[in-house]
Amino acid sequence: MFASKAVARQHFLTARNARPAEDLLPGARSLPLLQSAQRIALYVSMGAEPQTGALIDWLLASGREVLLPILYADNDLGWGVAPGAADLVPGRLGLSEPRTDLGSWAISTAELVLCPAVAVARDGVRLGRGGGSYDRALTRVTPGTPIWAAVYDSEVVDSLPSDPHDHLVHAALTPRGLLPVG
Repeated sequence: MFASKAVARQHFLTARNARPAEDLLPGARSLPLLQSAQRIALYVSMGAEPQTGALIDWLLASGREVLLPILYADNDLGWGVAPGAADLVPGRLGLSEPRTDLGSWAISTAELVLCPAVAVARDGVRLGRGGGSYDRALTRVTPGTPIWAAVYDSEVVDSLPSDPHDHLVHAALTPRGLLPVG
């Protein structure tokens, strides 16, 4: 379908930037795992990405612990506990991050990981922005821990180009709900 990851990435980012951003909370609120997991690794959305702010606030208000990424200079990710949106600090590349870094292995303590994606294929291939940060971080997730990618419904497709180092996901979370993949 796409000649390369770069072509696919450009296609999906162009379409995403032409649409209004939507919040993930409506599709996530009724999911049993999001109601039971006590520690969830998430991210702070930017721009036209599916919006995570209300989801983070809802999880924190319901007593859950949310881990947010901290982007290191080598593009690897550390993790810190989300204190609340008002307490985040500016990070690299315009990201909002927690003040305290628990280290790159903190993601292994999450009961659920929700990561950003540009698109997801039905076989579980996740297309990211191309920096490799999440592919590295996802190798530290404890085996058996569900990994979901946040995308819009139109970004779940039949196939995507992939490389051997790409880490597969188990589902796509959209503003309308959870779509199992893989």
